Amino acid sequence: MKTLQSFQKLASLFTLLTLLLVTTAMAQKGDGSEMENSVLKSIDDKSIQWGPCPPFIPEGCKAAVLHGDMAVPNTDVVFKFEGGLDLPNHWHNSAERMILLSGELEVTYKGEPKRIMKTGNYAFGPAKKEHTAKCISKEPCVLFVGFVEPVDAFAVEE
Repeated sequence: MKTLQSFQKLASLFTLLTLLLVTTAMAQKGDGSEMENSVLKSIDDKSIQWGPCPPFIPEGCKAAVLHGDMAVPNTDVVFKFEGGLDLPNHWHNSAERMILLSGELEVTYKGEPKRIMKTGNYAFGPAKKEHTAKCISKEPCVLFVGFVEPVDAFAVEE
């Protein structure tokens, strides 16, 4: 009887160990796809495909996806605004993490004072908070934005 109990304990321990090893191997492998490659791009790279900004933004705005897909979370986008361009009041479902790569950009979030982003400045924009922006430099404003959620923009009718 004691031998049977020892055997059952050993079998249970073996089963548990096997399950642990299989789970660890699956976690390391992920979803079965290969590991993603790193990315390095220059804003001046000719392979970057610039497209239009949302229709409510005046001409003089271009956008390009650096990494990701605008329809899914965690996408990096760069925007280029001509000097003097006003971006109308709008909001996004996603928070924005921004770094101004060139120019000077005046940004105003609802209920907050105007702020001036200068080249090299970082800014965080909360999700769903209305804001406006204006490229106040003569040179274009180039703005990197890391979106947490899928990329969208909604004009605020005033």
